[in-house]
Amino acid sequence: MRLLACATLLAALLPMPLSAQEQTTPCCRTLGEVRTNIDRIDDQILRLMAERSRYVAQAGRFKTSAATVRDEARIRQILTRIRAKATLAGVSPDVAEATFRAMVEGFTAEEARDKRP
Repeated sequence: MRLLACATLLAALLPMPLSAQEQTTPCCRTLGEVRTNIDRIDDQILRLMAERSRYVAQAGRFKTSAATVRDEARIRQILTRIRAKATLAGVSPDVAEATFRAMVEGFTAEEARDKRP
């Protein structure tokens, strides 16, 4: 009953329908439990960012200078894809885009610094 009430409340607050995965997310009993789960997820995100960083470093091998690092067409492609997938995942496309834009900008700046003589 409590889980159903929590899922109903979340569905009312979120702008899009919850997928089956999100509907089975247990309802936390305390703010501490919520924060523990958020920290666990943040740790997973960080591990994935580290993996992404290693692929970004590999991409750098194919770029000849700092001027060739930024690829606006590729950035648009990433953000368009992420916005579409965000909607399907039940995440605000605006939040997903802002998050990915910040990540792409950070990795691009780091890659450009690595290319400077």
